[in-house]
Amino acid sequence: MTRGGLGALVLAATLAGAAVAAQPEAFDPARAWTHLERLVALGPRPAGSPALRQARAYITRELAVVGLTVQEQPFTAVTPAGRVDMVNLIVRLPGRRQDRIILAGHYDTKPLPGGTFVGANDGGSSAAFLIELARVLQTRDREFTWEIAWFDGEEAFCANWSDCGTPESPDNTYGSRHYVAEAQRAGALPSVRALILVDMIADRQLRFLRESGSTRWLVDLIWETADRLGHGDVFVNQSLAVEDDHQPFLDAGVPAIDIIDLDYPPWHTPGDTIDKLDPQGFAITGDVLIESLPAIEKRLIAGGVHRGLNAIHPARMTAAAATTAMTIWRALAAASPEANQPRTAAMTSRIATSSHGRPPGSPSGGRGRSTSGIGVGVPQR
Repeated sequence: MTRGGLGALVLAATLAGAAVAAQPEAFDPARAWTHLERLVALGPRPAGSPALRQARAYITRELAVVGLTVQEQPFTAVTPAGRVDMVNLIVRLPGRRQDRIILAGHYDTKPLPGGTFVGANDGGSSAAFLIELARVLQTRDREFTWEIAWFDGEEAFCANWSDCGTPESPDNTYGSRHYVAEAQRAGALPSVRALILVDMIADRQLRFLRESGSTRWLVDLIWETADRLGHGDVFVNQSLAVEDDHQPFLDAGVPAIDIIDLDYPPWHTPGDTIDKLDPQGFAITGDVLIESLPAIEKRLIAGGVHRGLNAIHPARMTAAAATTAMTIWRALAAASPEANQPRTAAMTSRIATSSHGRPPGSPSGGRGRSTSGIGVGVPQR
C-alpha cells in the first residue's frame, strides 16, 4: 500500500469515528428509572426539607457526571408554614439563538402531615425524567437555547391547592412564579419562547389528556407527533383543565403546555410509590418530546413578533395580567393599526369578558382529578 493510500484510510477512519461520536444519544428509560429509585429512597421531599436538599445535590451530581453544570436560583417564599428557603435548578444548553425553550417539572413532594408521601409519580417522575432528558438533549442539534428546569415549591403547604393564599399570591407554584418574576425583572422574559412542563408521567395506565388552558398550537404539535410515533393511545384527544407550573408562564404571555396524567388514584396519598409506575412512561414521553422539539423550533421561527401575546389565555389570567395584556395590545394597535387592529379588538374582547384566573362559571378550586375526564372547571392538582 502506498503512503498516500494509507493516509486516505487513516483519514476515512478518523471521519467515521467522528461521525459515530457525533451521533445523538437516545433517551434511556432505564437510566431515568434508576434516578427515580434513588430520589424516592430519600423519602418525603417537601420544599425546605433536608431530604429535598439531598435531592438537589443528587440531581447536581448526576448532571455533572455527564458534563453539565447546574445553576441554582435560590429564593425565600412566604408560605402558610412561614418563610421557606427554596431553590430552582437550571441547566442551559446553548443553541445558535439565545431565545429559549424551557423543559421543566417540579422536584418537591406534597407535605402530608400524619403520612409518608414519597411522591414517586408526583414530583419523582418529573425530576428523574429531566435528568435523563438533559443528558440526551446536550447531544442534539439546537437552533434555540434549551433550558431544563426543576421547579421547587410546586405543591401547596395547605391540604388543598386553593385552601390558602390569594389569587395574586397562591399557596402553590412558588418556584415557577419566582422564575417568571425574575425573568421579568431582568428583562429576559421575551427570550423565553415556550415552556413544556411534565408532571406525573410514569403511571402504569398512562393517559395524557389535552390540558385545555395550554397553548393550542403546542398541544396540537405534540399530540400529532405522538400519534405519528404510534402513541395515540397515550396522548388521547380528550381535554382537562389543570392548574400547574405552566400557569405563571401563560399569564406572562409565554406559550406553554402541561403534559400530565392526573387520573392516578394514589395521587397525594402514601400509596404514590414506585411499584405503581412503569418506565415505559419515561420512554414514551421522552421519545415524543425529543421528536417534537425541531418542529417546535420551526414553528417559533415562523411565528413572528407576536409570539408571546398570541399565547395568552384571558380566562386563566389574574386581573393584573389581563390589564397588562390589554395595555400591550392597545400599544401595538397604535403603533401599527392596519396590521394589528383586528387582532387587538379580538384580544381586548376576550380579556374583558374573562373571569381572570379560571374558566367562567368554574368552581374556585385548583388542580385535581376530574371524575368525568373532560375539562369542566379547573381541577385541583
